[in-house]
Amino acid sequence: MTEMARKAATGLDTNPGGGGQPVLDKLVALLDLEKIEENIYRGVSPAHSSVRVFGGQVAGQALVAAGRTVPEERRVHSLHAYFIRGGDPSVPIVYEVDRIRDGRSFTTRRVVAVQHGKAIFSLSASFQKDEPGIDHAETMPADVPDPESLPTFPELTAGYGLRFSEIPRPIDIRYVGEPPWVTRTTGERPTHHRVWMRADGTLADNQLLHVCVLTYASDMTLLDSVLARHGVYWDVDKVLGASLDHALWFHRPFRADEWFLYDSTSPSASGARGLATGRFFTRDGLHVATVVQEGLLRVR
Repeated sequence: MTEMARKAATGLDTNPGGGGQPVLDKLVALLDLEKIEENIYRGVSPAHSSVRVFGGQVAGQALVAAGRTVPEERRVHSLHAYFIRGGDPSVPIVYEVDRIRDGRSFTTRRVVAVQHGKAIFSLSASFQKDEPGIDHAETMPADVPDPESLPTFPELTAGYGLRFSEIPRPIDIRYVGEPPWVTRTTGERPTHHRVWMRADGTLADNQLLHVCVLTYASDMTLLDSVLARHGVYWDVDKVLGASLDHALWFHRPFRADEWFLYDSTSPSASGARGLATGRFFTRDGLHVATVVQEGLLRVR
């Protein structure tokens, strides 16, 4: 699988700024880790990674490693992760899985991602067999336009010279309202940041794959909710940022290749750190996941 993943990583550069099924298939290949020993897996990074490994990628790969050691009938319901060091995209990442507990209802795993002999990322994940119980959920924000009526990401970024707009994108993103690189000039300071997202193609019927793709996508646009409140943005302002930690709770089954609304906000920023929370809703309004992340944000 490593050779296949390496080819996929190289191939991502053949469609700069684009998306669609070919790019999504390459993401799926990157998530298909090579098993090199019991509880030890290896993954690679896309060739276009310039400085460090994308946080959503290492989180998604780590969750794949954990899920490979858990019975399929147990679904992941939460993960908690720390970004320890910036990942080196030029060398493979080794994922070491610790089978902490296998209970009657819950399974717990800890994963450490290693490069150059040092930990760069750690993840704890909990899996549960399906059980009935009480059920309630928050409602999706009202009056949100359909994703098909909104401009595509390439259409929105055209002419702004944003470096990240040239990266192949396996996730289709549609901004609800003006994007933050526009609101920084208009004076608008939105308290909520909303985008429609979906895997840009069709995924196989594998629940772990859908969860890992959403985990990958959850690291995209989340810290924008912090920056938007202060009128600054990546690439166009002197902003240095990195994910520090990441937590996800999965409430209900979903498909990552169908549209979901990502509604995020920032309750606090201080000490060169910003906190962001996000909620994922299916198109029919079902609350399927919640995310919390703190990021390092240095604005010069």
